[in-house]
Amino acid sequence: MGIAPDRAVINHLVEGDGTLRADDLAHAVAVASEANPGARLVLRDKRWVDSGKAPEVRALTAESFDRKRLDSPALRIGLTDPTCEVLLVLGDPTTVVFRAAHAVMDGRGLLMWASDVFRVLRGEQPLGADSPLNNDDLLRRVCTPDDPPPRAEDPAMEFPSPLGPRPHPAAGPLWRRRSVDGTHPAASAKVTAALVAAYGPGRYFVPVDLRRHAPDVRSTASLSHPLHLSVGADDGWEEVQHKMLTAMADREELANRANPGIMDLPLPVLRAGIAELDDNAARTDTHTGRAYVSHLGAVSLDDFSTDGFHATSLYTLGGVNPGSPPEINLVEMAGRTEITVAWYDGPEVAARAEALLDVAQEALSPRERREWVGNRTERALPSAHSVVRLFRQQVERTPERIALSGPEGEVSYAELSRRADAVAGALRRHGVGRGAVVGLLAGRSVAAVAAVWGVLRAGACYLPLDVRHPDLRLSELLTDAGSTFCLVERPYDVRDCVPEGCRALLLDDLVEAEPDGGVDAEIGCGDLAYIIYTSGSTGRPKGVQVEHGNLANYVHWATRVFEVDEGIRLPLLTSPSFDVSGTSVFLPLLAGGQVILMREDPNHLSLRRLLEFSGANALNLTPSHLDLIGRLDIAPKGFRTVIVIGEQLRVEVAARAQEMFGPECRIVNEYGPTEATIGCTAHTFDPVADGDGAVVPIGVPADNTTVHLLDAQGRFVAPGEVGEMYLGGAQLARGYLGRPDLNRERFPVLADGTRVYRTGDLARVLPSGALEFIGRVDDQVKVRGHRVEPAEVAQVLEGHPAVDRAVVVAKSRPGQSGKALYGYVLANREVAEEELEQHLAERLPGYMVPAATMVLSQLPYTVSGKVDVRALPDPLGDQPRAQADPAGPVNDPVQDAVARIWAEILGVPPSRLHALADFHRLGGDSVSLLAMLAALGREVLTPDAEAALMARLPEILREPTLERVTALVRQAGSELAA
Repeated sequence: MGIAPDRAVINHLVEGDGTLRADDLAHAVAVASEANPGARLVLRDKRWVDSGKAPEVRALTAESFDRKRLDSPALRIGLTDPTCEVLLVLGDPTTVVFRAAHAVMDGRGLLMWASDVFRVLRGEQPLGADSPLNNDDLLRRVCTPDDPPPRAEDPAMEFPSPLGPRPHPAAGPLWRRRSVDGTHPAASAKVTAALVAAYGPGRYFVPVDLRRHAPDVRSTASLSHPLHLSVGADDGWEEVQHKMLTAMADREELANRANPGIMDLPLPVLRAGIAELDDNAARTDTHTGRAYVSHLGAVSLDDFSTDGFHATSLYTLGGVNPGSPPEINLVEMAGRTEITVAWYDGPEVAARAEALLDVAQEALSPRERREWVGNRTERALPSAHSVVRLFRQQVERTPERIALSGPEGEVSYAELSRRADAVAGALRRHGVGRGAVVGLLAGRSVAAVAAVWGVLRAGACYLPLDVRHPDLRLSELLTDAGSTFCLVERPYDVRDCVPEGCRALLLDDLVEAEPDGGVDAEIGCGDLAYIIYTSGSTGRPKGVQVEHGNLANYVHWATRVFEVDEGIRLPLLTSPSFDVSGTSVFLPLLAGGQVILMREDPNHLSLRRLLEFSGANALNLTPSHLDLIGRLDIAPKGFRTVIVIGEQLRVEVAARAQEMFGPECRIVNEYGPTEATIGCTAHTFDPVADGDGAVVPIGVPADNTTVHLLDAQGRFVAPGEVGEMYLGGAQLARGYLGRPDLNRERFPVLADGTRVYRTGDLARVLPSGALEFIGRVDDQVKVRGHRVEPAEVAQVLEGHPAVDRAVVVAKSRPGQSGKALYGYVLANREVAEEELEQHLAERLPGYMVPAATMVLSQLPYTVSGKVDVRALPDPLGDQPRAQADPAGPVNDPVQDAVARIWAEILGVPPSRLHALADFHRLGGDSVSLLAMLAALGREVLTPDAEAALMARLPEILREPTLERVTALVRQAGSELAA
C-alpha cells in the first residue's frame, strides 16, 4: 500500500471558464489541508506522519501542458515527499490539477480535499476529513468473522493487456480521454461488458470504496479495494451488474486485503520484489486481469466553482500499479460522463487507447443515436457578406424598384436606402458605432424599416421595442440593454419610456435629413445585429444577442427554402419586437422583392383587405392568425407561400389554409426560438402525407444547423423516441446579455465540444425523417406566438402591495388549441381583480396579462410541498349570473345569435352564456375575439355594419361581456339604418 509511493499517482483535473490566482489557490490549499491532514503526509520509518506543511501550488504555462495528449513533464513527476501537490495550468480552459500518491489517497479522498479547497476559495469553511483511520485500521473496525477471508493472491498472470505489451524497460505514462453525453445507470457494468465483447472474457477489477462500511468516517486515506469479477464471453451488462451487486452485497471487496506482514520487510526488498513483478508483466505481457474499471461516482461542478471560475468538467488521470492492467476511470457530472484510460506509453499504444475509448463510448452512447442523418446540413453560403453589404448591393442593382408599399405609399430601394443613410449618419454624429445598442420604438412603418438598416449601417445593433408594451417595461429593457440612444417615432415620442442615461432621437426627423455621405461600418460575423427580449423564468426578461453571422445564415437558408425572389410581395404583420418580423423585413429586401407594411394590428377586416387588395403573394404569420384567416369567407388568389411560425400548427388549420389558398400555395411550418435566429427547421405541409396526424411536423434542420434529441439525463435518445431539442450550428445566438449563469444553463456544450441551446421543447424523429414537435418540459407557454414564463408574471403580481404570494399557471382553454394564463394570489387585504389587472397591464405586454386572476384564502399543496395545480379552482367557473331585466325583451334574437357564436368560438355550453358573461374570463384571447367578431360580420351584420362594429373595438376590449357586445352589434346595425 505505501511501499513505493512514486509508482502510482492519482490526478484529478478540474477544467473551467474564468481565472484563479495562484496566491489565492495556495492560501485555499493551506486552509483545506489543515482540515484534511492526509494531504500533508510523508513517509517516516515506514509510517505516514503529518508533516504540517501544506502541499505546494505550482503554476504552469499553457505551453507546458499538452491538452490533446494529456501530457506534461509536471504530470510525470512521482510523489514521494511530499505526497500531494496542486498544479495551476493557465490558459483556455483554466485547469487545476490535484495530485496525490495513491499510497496516501484514493480517488474519493482526493475529491474530498479538492472540494474543500474550492470551498475555501468561495469563502466557506472546509468540511474537513481528519480521521486518522488508514486502510488497516478501517478493516479491523468493519470486518467480522462472517466476512470472506483474505484472498490469496493468484500468482498466475494470464491476461494480456488490451492496449498491447507494455514497453520494457519501464516507460512513462500515457493518458487518453473521451467525453460522453449524459449520465448512465450501471456505467461500469456497461463498459466492462463492452470490453469483454471487444477484448475477451476474463478477470476484471472494479474498485469499491470501503467508506461505505463506515459512513461516519471522513478520511482522505486510500480506502478502496477491488472486486475481482470473472466475466464470461456471453455476459451482457445486466449479468455483469448482477455479479457486481451480488459481490458487494457479500462484502467481497473486504477479502482483497494485503498480508500485514509485508510491511515488516526491508524497503529495498519490497522495491526489488515489486520491480520484478512489474518487469515480468512487461516481459510476458501477462497481467492480473484485463482492466481496472473505476467509477468515481457523480460530482457537482458547482462544488468546484467560485465567483470568478466556473468548472466545466472534472476527470481523472489514474496511475497504473505494478503488474496491473490498464486503468479505465469514469466520472459523471450533470449531462456528461468523462472516461479516461491510463497505461504506459509506447508504439501504437495511443491508437489502441483511442480504440478502447471508442468501445466504451459506444457502450454508453451508440453512434446511431449521436449521428442523426438529418444533421448533415453543411452547406457553403452563397456569399460571405453581411446583410448590410447585401442590401447595399441590392439597392445598387434595383434602385428604382419598389421596396416598401402600404398606407404611406410606395418607397423605392433608392429612397429607402437614402433614409437609412440619414439615420446612420445621425447616429455616427452622436458617436454610435460597433458594439452600441440602439433602441427602436416604432410601428410597422417606412421609418422603422429605414431605422433598422440605418442602425446596422452604423455598425450598431438595434433593440426593437413593441409600441403596445407599457412604458415601465420599455424603460426596463432599454436600461438592461445599456442603450444610450433610442429612436422614437411619432406619436410615441410623448411617452415616458426612455430612462435616464438614454437619449430619445425623433426618428421622423432623422429619416428626412440629408445623409452625411459616410460609408457603412465594416461588419464581422461576430458583431451584434439585434437584441430581442423574451420572457424569463427567473422573473426577468432575457435579452437574446443575435450576431450578423447568425442572421446571414438564416437569410440564405430561408431565401432558398421559402423560394424567395424578386417577385415576392410579403406583408409585415408582426411587431418588430417579435423576431419573426425579420423574415418579412430581410428576405424580400435582399432578394429585390417588396415588403407590404400593415400599420394596424391584424384583425379579420384588415386581413381580408390585405388578402384581397394589397397584392401580397406570400404571408409570414402565427398559426393563430392563420386560423383566423381560415374562418374568413374568402378565396385569396395568387399566393405562393404561407410561412407559419410561433406556435404548434394543427393539421386541421393547415388543411383549411391549403384549401383556401389553393394547391399551388405552399404552407410551410417553420420552427425556431429566438436563440436560434428566427427559424431553424421547416416542413412543407402535405395534405396526404400529413393528413392523418394531429399536428404538422416541423421538418428538418436548416443549413449548417443541427438538432439533437436528449433525454432528462443528457443522453441521446433512440430513433423515434421523444427527447428535448438541443439546437446547434451557425444560427446559435451569442447568448443572453449580461446573464452568464443563464448562459451556462441554457447554452451548454456537448461532449464533442458542440455549443448548443437547450430549448425545453420536446420532439421526435418520425419515420419520414422529419421532426415532430411534442410539447414542453417545463411550464413555459406560447401566447399569440410569444414565449411566456409564468414565473415572470407571478413575480410582477407579487410586486403589488396587496399580494403576498402569487401563482400563475397555463391552462387549456375550452374549445381552443392553445393555453391561456390564469393567476391566483394570496392577499393581505381586499383587492379587486381589476386592480391587479391594471397593475400587470402597466408592467407587462398584453399577452402576458392573465385571462383571469383569483384571490384565494389559501393555496392547495401536494404532499411534496409544491402548489397543486390540478386542485386550483376553475377561474372560469364563478361567472356572475345576470338578473332578469324586466325592461328588456323576453326573446332577443341578436343576443341569441351572439351567444351562439360565442359558444362555437369558446367551446363552452350556451347555458354559461348569460348577459354578464365575460369573453376573456371564459378563456378567449385577442385572436379568438377577432374570430368571434369575424363570425358576427359573416353571419349577423352587413359589411358596412361590420366596419361600424370594428370602429367600436376599444369599447369591446374594455367591456367584453355578452350584454355589451350585443348592444354594440345592435347599435352598428341601427346606425346604418338611420
